[in-house]
Amino acid sequence: MANNKPNRKKSALGRGLGALLQDSPAKSNSEEILPEVQKTGIFEIPIDSIQVNPFQPRTHFDKEALEELAESIKVQGIIQPITVRKLDQNEYQLISGERRFQASKLAGLDKIPAYVRTANDQQMLEMALIENIQRENLNALEIAHSYQRLLAECDLKQEELGDRVGKNRTTVNNYLRLLKLPPSIQAAIRDQQISMGHARALINVEDIDKQLAIFKKAVEEELSVRKVEALVKALNEGKGAKKEKPELDPVKKYELNKLQQRLASHFGTKVSLKSDNKNRGEIKIPFHSASDLNRILEILEII
Repeated sequence: MANNKPNRKKSALGRGLGALLQDSPAKSNSEEILPEVQKTGIFEIPIDSIQVNPFQPRTHFDKEALEELAESIKVQGIIQPITVRKLDQNEYQLISGERRFQASKLAGLDKIPAYVRTANDQQMLEMALIENIQRENLNALEIAHSYQRLLAECDLKQEELGDRVGKNRTTVNNYLRLLKLPPSIQAAIRDQQISMGHARALINVEDIDKQLAIFKKAVEEELSVRKVEALVKALNEGKGAKKEKPELDPVKKYELNKLQQRLASHFGTKVSLKSDNKNRGEIKIPFHSASDLNRILEILEII
């Protein structure tokens, strides 16, 4: 039979979901299973007949946000139906829309509007992952884990994954590299203590101890992405330089510079502070006259 549908160009996401979201069973079969078929193709399904999605990529749902959505649903109803697949007679499994599903339960709904799709486990995983990546406000780490699962469990290559989610290969790779960071840094990304920009800078530090030192400083001092990049750059440049004396650790160098600025402010004159990796060094406080010297001595409480 000839296909009379117009040949419209689809987005990257459309190509991914279009291949997966197959048509529901024939009308006669659907009417046996779901007598409440509507002309729109949306079914009213009892909430207690729906299982949660075991492939859900989001691991955390904000309780307050869910309660707000539940209040909205009480007033406005479900604006966008969830998507499910049929497992058995009057038994369904959630594909996408878990926030709406959970909020509807909080709102006390007995039934929820849903699209019914046919999908095997792999297709269901891919649909759930792609739908969440595109529609939910996932943090960078959740996106990275979703990309990793699409590659590993859906047997996709990075180019194919990029097409599915509408991202180029470089962007996909940047997210995947986050998973190589130590657990404490990954947790900070998840909890939004540091941004994707901070994480991308930290990835370029090969030494884990130095990586963690810069990370700790970035969090404690709320350093900008540029400052973290500068610390990482100084570390990497020092590592490649040929010098007779070992390069001072960039984190320690940063701390010494801050202390030098504090001393200069305290004494009201330029102060020179030097130290080596063995914590040996010197402090120089210049003076320009006898009265200037007396001023410094008074600050030191020597006279």
